[in-house]
Amino acid sequence: MTSFPDIEPVREPAPQRSALAEFWQQVRTLRSQRWGNLWGYLFVAPAMILYLIFQAWPIFRGLFMAFSDYRWIIPETHGWSAFNGLDNFVEMANDATFWRSLGIAFRFTFFYVPATLVLALFVAVMISKVKNPRLAGFYRVVSYLPVILPVSVAMVIWRSIYHNEFGYLNYFLKHLVGVDRPPNWLGSAQWALFAVLIAAVWMSFGHQALLFLIGIYNINNEQYEAAAIDGAGGWAQFRHITLPGLKPIFVIVLVLSAGVLGTTVEMMVLFDTGGGPAESVLTTGLYTYRTAFQVGDMRMGYAAAMSLVLGLISMALSGLVFRLLRTERA
Repeated sequence: MTSFPDIEPVREPAPQRSALAEFWQQVRTLRSQRWGNLWGYLFVAPAMILYLIFQAWPIFRGLFMAFSDYRWIIPETHGWSAFNGLDNFVEMANDATFWRSLGIAFRFTFFYVPATLVLALFVAVMISKVKNPRLAGFYRVVSYLPVILPVSVAMVIWRSIYHNEFGYLNYFLKHLVGVDRPPNWLGSAQWALFAVLIAAVWMSFGHQALLFLIGIYNINNEQYEAAAIDGAGGWAQFRHITLPGLKPIFVIVLVLSAGVLGTTVEMMVLFDTGGGPAESVLTTGLYTYRTAFQVGDMRMGYAAAMSLVLGLISMALSGLVFRLLRTERA
């Protein structure tokens, strides 16, 4: 039988890539190694642009204004020539109204934080005990409703409650409790801050309750079952299981609460307290708002300096919370 030699197929030579193509290939490889896929940057770009316009730029603008004598109604103070160094902070150190307002803000925060914390934790624990999913969902919605309610609507509700003559609260005190002269809640230096404090707690506790509820749901139920078998009651389970398990949530809640020093402005404005009788509810946030938008020639530079100090105080309080409640999960 005749055998034929193997014939290798004819292979065409690989096309030679031009030097330009090689160069661009190296550029693409280097770019991919250093920057990754550029499509990701393209998708992130709109959000970054919005952040730079509405977050970063106002922050840098505010920092410059804090070191300038910027006044809204005086065009000559709008440029770099208005820079005045530390003059705003020197004035702040000698401003008795600023220090009094800062004391009121601290007093407000001192009562607001524990009141909101206790109420939110209590509501979260009670909702977590509800076994019916639909009923638990209903309670979650009801507790969170004050958070999503427009501030203007909430203030109408509370003004109708606090009204000196026709308010629901004074009607209750007069006709059901028998108080002859119920307090003028928003017109009394003794009660104005307390009245605003109650409204503030009601408007914000739902958000913290939801955070606590999420933390409770993440605690392993087997721990409660084992504790019940060992004879631990409800209070012991709360102390030794629930509270330690919620430590990261406590950090988050306290850090968020540290910002209340400057966030009571909208409530004060919509309550139309004007600082309250004898400026009893003139917090630093409200004083900053008045300085920038209501008084004199709108000294936004001085207001920005006060805002910067408030921000630094809030950051310091947040750092203190992280240090005292050290936790990796937070």
